[in-house]
Amino acid sequence: MRPIAALLVLPLMLLTGCGSDGGSNGPSSPPASASAPASPPPVPTPVASASPMPSVSGAPGRRASITLPSGPPTGRFVVATATQGTGPVVGKGDWVTIQYTATDWTTRKAIPSSYDRGQKPQLYQAGSGQLIPAFDTGVVGRRVGSRVLVVAPPAAAFGGKGSTALGVGPDDTLVFAVDVLSAVPQDTVLRGRAVPAPSGMPQVKDNGRAAATITVPAGQKPPTALQKAVLIKGDGPKVASGQTIVAQYTGALWATGKNFDSSWDHGGATAFQIGTGNVIKGWDQGLVGQTVGSRVLLVIPPSLGYGAKAQGPIPADSTLVFVIDILQAV
Repeated sequence: MRPIAALLVLPLMLLTGCGSDGGSNGPSSPPASASAPASPPPVPTPVASASPMPSVSGAPGRRASITLPSGPPTGRFVVATATQGTGPVVGKGDWVTIQYTATDWTTRKAIPSSYDRGQKPQLYQAGSGQLIPAFDTGVVGRRVGSRVLVVAPPAAAFGGKGSTALGVGPDDTLVFAVDVLSAVPQDTVLRGRAVPAPSGMPQVKDNGRAAATITVPAGQKPPTALQKAVLIKGDGPKVASGQTIVAQYTGALWATGKNFDSSWDHGGATAFQIGTGNVIKGWDQGLVGQTVGSRVLLVIPPSLGYGAKAQGPIPADSTLVFVIDILQAV
């Protein structure tokens, strides 16, 4: 059970290689007479170099300049560190934030970049299969702060179908300069000096890499308005409406004091979009304006939670208690 109305949909245009527009139309049942769809080509094993190779210039954190060789693509899937960062190594499953510049080697045309006006850094789980292999596997094992040069033949990009949305043909080889901005492992534990919750609010015991223990005040009626308290004050930027946060959380019922969900029960840190109605109102109202690195205690009345509708282990008209560690905001 997760405290959201709908799972986050990442805005990354290069999300998958399973459709001609880079996306998927969802599952469907073909007519009995239809033949089974062809399997996508296997993803080639990346190599560190090939000849000829594109080159990239410019500092990570700004739009790159990609120079293409005069010859055609080699067909190799190349992942090479153009600039070595000094941060931690990105692991499989980490929530990684990137910026990228891209061009089509086959047509020699630039394709949309996260550095384009109005765009923002992209957040996804490295090595999880969410994105095309050029991004999905291209950052695993690289250090935060690095610029990674990726040469992606069709099998490492859109699987031989191309992308009409990006103007990429089925046989096109793409070149990316990927800037690795940050990485948050799923088992991240928030650090900082914790203070007790104010009197009359639930108290929280941190259990490290396990769900927190939340103790509800005995014999006290639940509040009718949203209550919030900062137990650890982070020194990061303020969370803005429309951003995506990466968080650890535990939720409990005021009526029983029992936990009904925790990010630790399904792998660890999870991403949610905040301030846009993708999560319950109590989260939107309680987390926008908080700072990254904070631990926030929320007591959410039914009107800002799930109201009169039961949700799995949450009875109707339940007051909810959450402790939320804000690890990242993009």
